[in-house]
Amino acid sequence: MGNLIADPVARPSGAAANPIAVAVSREPDAGRAVVDLAQQLAGTDICFLLVFAPAALDREDLAAGLNRAFAGLPVFGCSSAGQITPEGYETGALLAIAFTKAHFRCASLLISPLKPLAISRISRDLRRLASRFPRTANWNRLALTFADGLSKQEDMLVATMVTTLEDLPCFGGSAADDHEFAETFVLHGGRFLTDAAVVLLIETDMDFAGLGFDHFLPSDQHMVVTRAIPEERIVQELNGAPAAEEYARQLGLSVGELTPKVFAENPVLVRNNAMYHVRGIQQALPDGSLSFLSAIEDGILLTLGEGQDLIAKLRAGLDVTDAKGRRPDFILGFDCYLRKLELGQKSLTGAASRLLQEHRVIGFNTYGEQHCGVHVNQTFVGVAFFGPSWTTLL
Repeated sequence: MGNLIADPVARPSGAAANPIAVAVSREPDAGRAVVDLAQQLAGTDICFLLVFAPAALDREDLAAGLNRAFAGLPVFGCSSAGQITPEGYETGALLAIAFTKAHFRCASLLISPLKPLAISRISRDLRRLASRFPRTANWNRLALTFADGLSKQEDMLVATMVTTLEDLPCFGGSAADDHEFAETFVLHGGRFLTDAAVVLLIETDMDFAGLGFDHFLPSDQHMVVTRAIPEERIVQELNGAPAAEEYARQLGLSVGELTPKVFAENPVLVRNNAMYHVRGIQQALPDGSLSFLSAIEDGILLTLGEGQDLIAKLRAGLDVTDAKGRRPDFILGFDCYLRKLELGQKSLTGAASRLLQEHRVIGFNTYGEQHCGVHVNQTFVGVAFFGPSWTTLL
């Protein structure tokens, strides 16, 4: 079930070294795309590589190409519903982020199969991973996870990670396949795997800060889940009525008018202490049920969310500095595909991309995000890294 990999201990080779290098290929052929990446990253002293791939690229060819081009290097990542490149939002680009040895170390755990979730075994393997990954004095640690976005196991996985790793901050994104909802994959050990998750322990001499924000406020419209299938994230009844019918009624619509656009603009929120978390709706099912993208169960109170200005919220959320007033060197971002969908529907993709460029965001569009021990939707989750000055991502 567990597969542990730790890279050799790397020490800084010079404070001026760039913390990352970014490569993007828009080649439609997987083999040529990897060659393109390798050429762009030539000469980079790579500790590990993150790769976010469009679903259209042939997975076998992509894995084989990565194994040839980056033999001996740890390569992780997943399939995606879009990429965040130095140009902003893209669809169909192959993105690679090379984390350099001067500033990063990592160790990894493959969890396969992911379903059903074996909590005790995962906890044991995570503790073993941490114990075999010696600490470097004055360096900081965090955990990343990439999980099969159709496994419906991310809620328990991230909760297990936070409990086991205790004070270690955990962030992540669920693998996607554009908007097909057919199969999603994570990348580990030279293979693309479904029904699996990758956990990375990362150590860095850079300071970092976690980001997590959405653009919804709670309304005064509420619904109670009165019948659900929690393991499938399906709600059959809301307020004692068929779920799709009651949700549509709350919006003043008919069931036939429920579309991805409606779901993107009208999610439901779940309150956890003083915070509200978004629970995205994937689709209305033929039997009148609603399929969700996060955990759901009987008795939960759902509140309809009221959307705020997407661009203003994005600008405010990315506008972070460290204790010295410095802007991030880069932000590793995990952004829900529903946010990107809503931006497109409102002709705001260009404006959002410019903000992502300005704030040096790179990452991918997900089927769910992991932040503060919770699996959420329609949320931007990121890690802002602060460190030595450098001039450009490329």
